[in-house]
Amino acid sequence: MPSLQHPRPDTPAHPPADAQLAARAASGDATAFESIMRQHNRLLFRTARSILKSDAEAEDALQDAYLRAWRAMGSFRADAKLSTWLVRIVINEALGRVRQRHAQVIPLDAAMNSTEPETQASFTADPDRQPERAAMRAEIRRLMEARIDLLPDAFRSVFMLRAVQEMDVEEVAQALGIPEATVRTRYFRARSLLREGLASDIDMALGDAFAFDGARCDRIVAAVLARAPAEVQGKL
Repeated sequence: MPSLQHPRPDTPAHPPADAQLAARAASGDATAFESIMRQHNRLLFRTARSILKSDAEAEDALQDAYLRAWRAMGSFRADAKLSTWLVRIVINEALGRVRQRHAQVIPLDAAMNSTEPETQASFTADPDRQPERAAMRAEIRRLMEARIDLLPDAFRSVFMLRAVQEMDVEEVAQALGIPEATVRTRYFRARSLLREGLASDIDMALGDAFAFDGARCDRIVAAVLARAPAEVQGKL
């Protein structure tokens, strides 16, 4: 098996053409296939993750998809991008796992008649009180609070009383000693600023969503190369 110590080809200045890399990989060149994996790992992991909604399952699916792709690499034609060809393989692998998961679902009647405490609890538990939902709400609350703190003082007080405390316009006007029209104007402006700020936060966070760090990339590459049978790697 080839060493994993050679320089990473993540962002080479002049990457080999898709067809050249595919041809080398199809002939059993593990170095070429490692290059392919490192160039496409982030895209393909996020593709699998979007379907399976699990980091661990997405990693497993990606490894299996890579092995399928390597075996079929000889059928790749340069009339499409290699990334597109790989995405299709990953999608098929992920969807196959979803179908298998659904095939193993316990029928509703059997589940409702089950005496297992965990099964019964899943029917009676409030979904909004489940740990994942609670953690999500807590994170959204922190984001909202941080953005509210950034509002100008005059707007922030109006927004806090009007939106958070749910006081009506007349009450807010009386509490702050300002006209009702001013309350409406400042509240409208505060909501606009809040939306703009949250939209900016979301746009910035999207690039970091489902982060794919070097450790995960290395782990997937190493696992695929370790699992590659002789029929794929080296054509031995």
